[in-house]
Amino acid sequence: MRKQEPFTVVHRDDDIIVLNKAPGLLVAADRWDPDAPRLDLLASAALISEGQRLYACHRIDKDTSGLVLYALNENAHRAVSVSFEQRLVSKTYHALVHGRPSWDETEVDLPLRADGDTRHRTVVDRRKGKDSRTLFRYIGPAGPYSWIEARPITGRTHQIRAHLQAIGLSIACDPLYGTGEPLLLSKVKRSWRGDEFEERPLLDRLALHARRMEIAHPGTGEPLVLVAPYPKDLDATRKQLAKLFTTDPLAGESDREE
Repeated sequence: MRKQEPFTVVHRDDDIIVLNKAPGLLVAADRWDPDAPRLDLLASAALISEGQRLYACHRIDKDTSGLVLYALNENAHRAVSVSFEQRLVSKTYHALVHGRPSWDETEVDLPLRADGDTRHRTVVDRRKGKDSRTLFRYIGPAGPYSWIEARPITGRTHQIRAHLQAIGLSIACDPLYGTGEPLLLSKVKRSWRGDEFEERPLLDRLALHARRMEIAHPGTGEPLVLVAPYPKDLDATRKQLAKLFTTDPLAGESDREE
């Protein structure tokens, strides 16, 4: 499989640029690893002319792939930031989780506190935590896994991962809130006949993708629907699991923005 590019452009106009970020890439400076590769710096070097700049409007986790929106001028930055602050932006994530939830849809409304333990995880804290709310929908089974959709209403650090942990679920390959074990075809395909010593994982990083965003365009006010295609490793996993277990989280969807 070819090496994945750090980002691709999903949408660009005079006011905003929307990127599809690869997993493992920071979106802004990190106090724990100040020298790590960053999306804002890479995108600025590749896409932004001298005298221009990217205005950060929100973040997604380093290990999460998918949509990141930047403003290209102060007016757009102000408008987009207000939309995020007032929770007018609809964000949809897809995740592959261990096991099968007992619900078709559920809402988790538990206050979260970032950097809440020695591993720097976000934890539920009913006294000091910030208001946090996530809506979850069960998409379907995939053998020992399940595909789910997550819609975070608030935007706390590691919110989806922490809320899933609070209700007894963990995302596949998550080393921080789960076991971190890679997803191996030999563990899900009964007729697998490969060499267990030579087997390469289908997926060995967090199976969480920022798939869709709906926002009022900061310049026109018109609704804008943005969609990020799955990165190569997650898409290969999706196709393989769909062959085996029929559930396809992208069934009936399009990768094109609306």
